[in-house]
Amino acid sequence: MTLLIYLMLGAGAGLLAGLFGIGGGLVIVPVLILTFTAQGFPPEVLVHLAVGTSLATIIPTSISSTLTHHRKQGVNWPWFKLIAPGIVLGALLGAWTASLLSGLALQAVIGTFVLLVAVQMGFNLQPPSSGHTPPAPAMSAAGGGIGWASAIFGIGGGTLSVPFLTWCNAPMRQAVGTSAALGLPIAIFGALGNIFSGWQNPLLPELSSGYIFWPAFAGIVLTSVPFARLGAHLAHFLPERLLKRLFALLLLLVGLRFLLA
Repeated sequence: MTLLIYLMLGAGAGLLAGLFGIGGGLVIVPVLILTFTAQGFPPEVLVHLAVGTSLATIIPTSISSTLTHHRKQGVNWPWFKLIAPGIVLGALLGAWTASLLSGLALQAVIGTFVLLVAVQMGFNLQPPSSGHTPPAPAMSAAGGGIGWASAIFGIGGGTLSVPFLTWCNAPMRQAVGTSAALGLPIAIFGALGNIFSGWQNPLLPELSSGYIFWPAFAGIVLTSVPFARLGAHLAHFLPERLLKRLFALLLLLVGLRFLLA
């Protein structure tokens, strides 16, 4: 039964990621928290376990997405090289920051972030283009902030990096493609940071490596990649504005559930 939940979660996260161009972590983390709670995992570690596992599942989906965007010349690799060093440092620092928070505090932080994303999606808020490309140090510093926040929330960073790249004067297609590529170092180093910070924690369930629970990882990855492709295909036929508003409503309910729990 639990494996079925993980498979369905992977399918849903992949589908939504393909439809909206967001990281699946925005869906995976809340559902894993609820699932781990139902499984009776210790409250001291279950939120951290959800974040770490989510970051690990983003690695294969990010590779698949990046290759697709690269073939369509949708990745700005010079920008990637400028932003990635900050991403790596920020993701490691974010995993360490999350380990310092209690389970309840981390859940409240994630709930607040989900509510903010719900508002952004519901009202389609996007920053206007600045009309110029920031200098290299500013790009790297922005990468540090994106990586730090993404590792705390267990996401691939698309909800943060796409608006930033749009502000940097990138066309939307290139912003999404470059964001997908940036999601890979976020996921890799965020996952490594969670393995290290949770290593040998006596409260973790079996089949865990630090804050990564491998049964959930396997079930999610099996279905997330193919359903992400399906979502990308459906995005060309379904009414995007209505879908985004419905998804924003779902995120609003999830965020309130976390803050009021």
